[in-house]
Amino acid sequence: MNAPIILLPEPSPPPRSLMHGVILGAFCLGFGLLLAITDRITVDDIAARAMEDKQNSLSQVLPDGIHDNNPVTDTLAIKNAAGRELTVYRARKGGVVTAVAYEIFGTGYAGEMKLMLGIDREGKLLGVRVLAHKETPGLGDKIEVKKGDWILRFDGLSLGNPPLERWKVKKDGGQFDQFAGATITPSGVLTAIRSGLEFFAANKAKLIDGS
Repeated sequence: MNAPIILLPEPSPPPRSLMHGVILGAFCLGFGLLLAITDRITVDDIAARAMEDKQNSLSQVLPDGIHDNNPVTDTLAIKNAAGRELTVYRARKGGVVTAVAYEIFGTGYAGEMKLMLGIDREGKLLGVRVLAHKETPGLGDKIEVKKGDWILRFDGLSLGNPPLERWKVKKDGGQFDQFAGATITPSGVLTAIRSGLEFFAANKAKLIDGS
């Protein structure tokens, strides 16, 4: 006698919402893995680009002839008078600090301006360059070296040359020209440079002689 055949019911397909969840989860996992791989591949390149940008900025205020080290990697962190921590980049030759560079900040017509200042061990300016600003194109942006030579006139000057009270635009009784139709921007740059010189004077021993 033949055994009875038992027919089992076919399994029900998973609910549509569950399938959507599985698909979405797989997509998110794949996308996350892709981002992680991309980040791992590009992180070194991004760091290298940042290093190149910093070296380019420093090379404009720390001439190659005064150092045999890499100032980008020879740094010191010190707070300025406003309590803002500055990264000081040191140029050395034969192990002796010949100059330093650091960022300075001023307030222009459109907000904060960031500049890089280079100064030798005697307190003489080697150069000042604008790193970032939001000043009006064709007017306030004349502080950029590619737009004019105004920023170059500070090379070789120091805290006593001219005297401190003369570190202003002529309109305010100082020594330096302002731009036609723009006084706030150059005045902000001068205030930043003067503060940068005062920072050096107040911290010279640590900047020059500190290990």
